[in-house]
Amino acid sequence: MFSIFKRLPPVQTILAIVFLFLQTGCALYLPYLMAGMVDQGIMAGDFGFIWKQGGTMLGIAALSLTGALLNMYIAGRIAFRLGKELREEIFTKVLSFSKTEYDRFGTSVLITRNTSDVTQVQTVVEMFFKFLILSPIYLIGGICLTWKLNPALALPFAAVVPFMALAAAVIYRFAVPLYGKMQSLLDRLNLLFREGITGVRVIRAFAREEVDYEKYRTTNRDYTGTAIAAGTIMSVFVPLITLIISLAALAIVWIGGNSTAGGNMDVGAIMAALSYSAQILMGFGLLTNVLLILPRGQVSARRIREVLDTPLSLQDPLQPEPAGAVSLSFIGVSFSYPGAAKPALSDISFTVGKGQTLAIAGGTGDGKSTLLSLIPRFYDVQSGSIRIGGTDVRSMVQNDLRKLVSYTPQKSALLAGTVRSNLLLAKPGAGDEELWAVLEDACAAEFIRELPEGLDSPVEKGGANFSGGQRQRLCIARTIIKEADIYLFDDSFSALDFKTDAAVRGSLKRRLEDKIVVLVAQRAGTTANADCIAVLDKGVLAGLGTHNELLKNSPVYREIIRSQGYEEEAA
Repeated sequence: MFSIFKRLPPVQTILAIVFLFLQTGCALYLPYLMAGMVDQGIMAGDFGFIWKQGGTMLGIAALSLTGALLNMYIAGRIAFRLGKELREEIFTKVLSFSKTEYDRFGTSVLITRNTSDVTQVQTVVEMFFKFLILSPIYLIGGICLTWKLNPALALPFAAVVPFMALAAAVIYRFAVPLYGKMQSLLDRLNLLFREGITGVRVIRAFAREEVDYEKYRTTNRDYTGTAIAAGTIMSVFVPLITLIISLAALAIVWIGGNSTAGGNMDVGAIMAALSYSAQILMGFGLLTNVLLILPRGQVSARRIREVLDTPLSLQDPLQPEPAGAVSLSFIGVSFSYPGAAKPALSDISFTVGKGQTLAIAGGTGDGKSTLLSLIPRFYDVQSGSIRIGGTDVRSMVQNDLRKLVSYTPQKSALLAGTVRSNLLLAKPGAGDEELWAVLEDACAAEFIRELPEGLDSPVEKGGANFSGGQRQRLCIARTIIKEADIYLFDDSFSALDFKTDAAVRGSLKRRLEDKIVVLVAQRAGTTANADCIAVLDKGVLAGLGTHNELLKNSPVYREIIRSQGYEEEAA
């Protein structure tokens, strides 16, 4: 939490604290003035003094109100500006993550940390300026001013301070772990809810609604139980502090009553001491509000720091090297996912030249998508190297590398907006004529023209208002409109019928004839037309050559061809 407070603007922080001291100082001085008005004005029947003292008290009260208003305004600005900066910093940090960091945290966890956790920290900072400093000032100031009125009346306050501190420490000690568990359970709830929404069709298709509901209900029940336990512990604090302060007030009345009866104490001093006891009680009541959220704020601050302090697995080199995409080479490349028992890729080597197309074939889980993701450095290789024009991709600035590469992911990813906005992601300055041209090449122009708003037709989140084949064609159009040297297609034709597949591949061949193209393909018709085919089998390069060469020399490739019904060709 301290690292969060170090971010606060010093000038505004000092001003907020100054106005807080003004507010509390004036509030503490009022009972002292009231004691003088009672003893020297009311008891003596001096109405002139009463009017004078009353006017002074009104001025002090107005000054206290001014301090409170300015403190709340500045504290609010500090807290909300901190929240804004944290959200922006987390978002910027997350954008710099590689897939390794995404896999480590998970999408739902990152969303929670950028929303719920930032809000918790923001609230703690605001409460700190409004209430957390207020309680100690009321306590210390109340004891000191009561001591100045009459030392005997300050003794009950001094006696109960250790008990209040002990009560706060014990309750805080047991509450913090529970609030940490609550945040973890909240992450789990968000994950289950997100999976339930995104996977609702699969859940319904297999009639798993009750199973998923039971998983969510169990986690929700754990969260509720933990929240109740934490709330119960914190709810003890207010009655306990009220009891302690009430005992102190009772002691003040008893001491003051006996002293007044003996003529050793003024009535005004007793009234002021009781007012201070009420202020101290109010201060600790406000402190309770802070203690309710402080444990959660600490946990949230720690979770935010985990994201911001996460070292990036992919770093730009100190002395970057330029590269021209004359060729793409894999040289003894091996890669393993964190925690995996076996490598996803082992000792992969090949070279693709300018104007050539490399098709990657293999079974499910053989590492085809992994291989593609290594080219734009979504992950770093464990051994070997990937070179573009002779330059290791790790020696290039990531932004420069990705300018050379245009990529269509395996899962069609469209952003909420319009057809136009999705295409302009790849080439912001493209005009309508160019947009329609790439849509024609991707066989997407026909269904876009049928939409009422054409290029400005809305695209829902994830492209939910388009079919799977339409989404793939829009993603292909977005990929080929980018001016790049290397084009990657990760099984980007799987949802297309054979006729559309052939038409799109024909357009790509003409449009990208002088580019390096690497594509993952399952269909024999797609791989057969490539200049070179790399066959993967359990992460190992099982064959490399043309379609005809592999039919003769690669049993794995022949089995792939045979499995698709091309018995005679495989034979």
